Amino acid sequence: MKKLSILAMAVCSTTAFAQKVSDYKYVAVPEKFETFREDYGLKKFFTKAMIGKKYIILPTIKDNWPAEAKSNFCNVVSADILNDKSLFKNKLIVQFKDCNNTMILESKGGSKIKEFEEGLQDALKEALIKIPVSNPIALLPASNNSTQHTSPDSVASAASTTTPEASNYSNGKLDLQKIQIDPSQFILAKSGSSVPFAVFKATSKNSVFLVKMADGNTTIGYFENGNIVIDIPQTDGRYSKEVFTAK
Repeated sequence: MKKLSILAMAVCSTTAFAQKVSDYKYVAVPEKFETFREDYGLKKFFTKAMIGKKYIILPTIKDNWPAEAKSNFCNVVSADILNDKSLFKNKLIVQFKDCNNTMILESKGGSKIKEFEEGLQDALKEALIKIPVSNPIALLPASNNSTQHTSPDSVASAASTTTPEASNYSNGKLDLQKIQIDPSQFILAKSGSSVPFAVFKATSKNSVFLVKMADGNTTIGYFENGNIVIDIPQTDGRYSKEVFTAK
């Protein structure tokens, strides 16, 4: 019963530890916002605003991307602007998705200005208020950028047959329990506690994870020789290797 309680709390906690737009430095923007008949100056307005928030807007052609973005698409967040049609207002939606097409943030904006160009830009200005300044995490290592495609039936089967597992790890100072939430996500929690020490989310690279720490920092973790390793962010901007050994 206690284990089920811990698991339930852990699942709830993963929502709070979700990835943020500010975790990224690079933003990919489509050549054209498909739901609009014209551009209405939206791309230029969006680009300028995001640069002002310390993001780097990538060229449309991937061959012209910086190496660290091109080598792993999961280092890039994709942005789009959708027309949220309304009779009385100019309304739109700004969306940000990760490399797995998972929604990270959606922000809506509206304007009573009737002219399309001025009104839509005013709506975009409102939507962008919610977008935080870039505070990028450690970049993921290079990958082949291939996506694993699994049939819905096999996904359902895996989910239904996967039993959340728990095992113990320690770095000599902390004793932590590994709790598997689903095939792509697990947490480390202090023994006897339901509060996650760290939440691990699978990336496109085998055995490499995005890790959300309890203090809000996001970093990289990976398996090494049966141990769990976390690159712990330091105050000087460097990272220290923290090894948690299976007990």
